[in-house]
Amino acid sequence: MPNTYAEILRRHAKEMTPIATDVEPVLRNLPNIRAVLFDVYGTLLISGSGEVGTVGRAACELALNGAFEAIGIAMYAPPAQGIQCLYDAIGASHAASRAAGVEHPEVDIVEIWRTVLAELGHAAVDPARLAVEYEARANPCWPMPQMQKCLEQLNHASLLLGIISNAQFYTPELFVALLEKSTETLGFDPLLAYYSYRHGRAKPGVQMHAQAVESLRIRRIAPDEALYVGNDMLNDILSAHKLGFRTALFAGDRRSLRRRENDPQVAGIVPDLVLTDLAQLPQCIIV
Repeated sequence: MPNTYAEILRRHAKEMTPIATDVEPVLRNLPNIRAVLFDVYGTLLISGSGEVGTVGRAACELALNGAFEAIGIAMYAPPAQGIQCLYDAIGASHAASRAAGVEHPEVDIVEIWRTVLAELGHAAVDPARLAVEYEARANPCWPMPQMQKCLEQLNHASLLLGIISNAQFYTPELFVALLEKSTETLGFDPLLAYYSYRHGRAKPGVQMHAQAVESLRIRRIAPDEALYVGNDMLNDILSAHKLGFRTALFAGDRRSLRRRENDPQVAGIVPDLVLTDLAQLPQCIIV
């Protein structure tokens, strides 16, 4: 089918290479690692925008206009109004969640687009299709170099693989689009796949990591036998550190590296590894 989510994402994917950072890798042997969990955007995948949610407004307007054109419907309002509706809907959802006690809320982007479309007078448009058409244009992605080989080596060593990511329903489809493989085919355990939209909570909140700890405990894997790999010292390294995971900062792409050097929340937090290439990971944890 020409308009499956994976096909839409594939059509707008852009071949990209990482932009080198000035970070020196910190590599050492980490014994007794039995599970590895990854962030997605900026770690497993190069994100064209650098990070989800950081696209400039003008680019967002172009992406929205293109998304409507792809669906074959003329917008009743200017793209700028549509993007403002999008921002307003996300803000209102976040505010409602915070009022209910959620410190770091996450939206379900389908429901957000449903609200936006109703506001714009396009209630008949499929919000999931529009979400994918928009995301494909606003945040094109590409596999991080050595990603697939790294996963193959970890799988070959019988390490349990998981995902903890600020992400939406279309995120797993990116692997199908870019690699023609599902996350399960790549070796990720579906019971260790945590996408923020499913939980209404995002990193740097620790809820997804806490659920992962419980899932690992059932398999008799302690938190310090699990390694979490991510590109953000606050969202990834601090969150994982709080739950007792070993940690690896992925510093291989300047677009997405978030060292948070002036953030007191991460003061004194030192990742166990600093990676500048995913090929470095297996040599540190496979005996």
